[in-house]
Amino acid sequence: MAWELTPLLLLVAWVAATYSARDRTDLLNVCMDAKHHKTKPGPEDKLHDQCTPWRKNACCSVNTSQELHKDTSLLYNFNWDHCGKMEFECKRHFIQDTCLYECSPNLGPWIQQVDQSWRKERFLNVPLCKEDCQSWWEACRTSYTCKDNWHKGWDWTSGVNKCPVGTTCRTFESYFPTPANLCENLWSHSYKASNYSRGSGRCIQMWFDPAQGNPNEEVAKFYAKAMSGAETHWAHPVLLGHVLLLWLLS
Repeated sequence: MAWELTPLLLLVAWVAATYSARDRTDLLNVCMDAKHHKTKPGPEDKLHDQCTPWRKNACCSVNTSQELHKDTSLLYNFNWDHCGKMEFECKRHFIQDTCLYECSPNLGPWIQQVDQSWRKERFLNVPLCKEDCQSWWEACRTSYTCKDNWHKGWDWTSGVNKCPVGTTCRTFESYFPTPANLCENLWSHSYKASNYSRGSGRCIQMWFDPAQGNPNEEVAKFYAKAMSGAETHWAHPVLLGHVLLLWLLS
């Protein structure tokens, strides 16, 4: 009976090798399926202000990059100043965060499918470099907000987000006691506060100097390759288990 299983064993070996060779390039240089994203990344020479690092390869359009710099953007009708005027340096970090969300083609390893009216995909647990998380928190700790999760729970009756009844405007530091609280809770765990530093190749930078290249490309490749390895380890025992079962049945 062993000779009869030889073709099957060869097939298993081929499939296993195929899994091993996969580098998950499908996770690289991609745009999310969301409200304002382009279907494919490409050059956008005139991206505005904080979005300029992505000019050579972007998932956002020029119009999107301009609109997201406004205090109340028509992209989502979201008002940063819902508890009074947000401090300039704090708002700058939020604009950079939005530029990363709308423009980056390097978030593929963390894209997840969702069932929402305004998008079919989101990113989850992107490892944000610790300096980016820390500086965001430092810049915003004395600005005011009324919620610790900005994805949901707003009063939208006026067409613009307002603090819901029963909430109180307090400093960011009151709602987000640590940098990790801010980065992880603000957008329902879109980010994960990383222990890695900028330049490590292991964490995503919210902003970078385009003259030095895009460091997030290397990071995406690292995690895509790591995910490929995880699939390989999962695939081998399952495939071999099927062969063993067929052998026993024979």
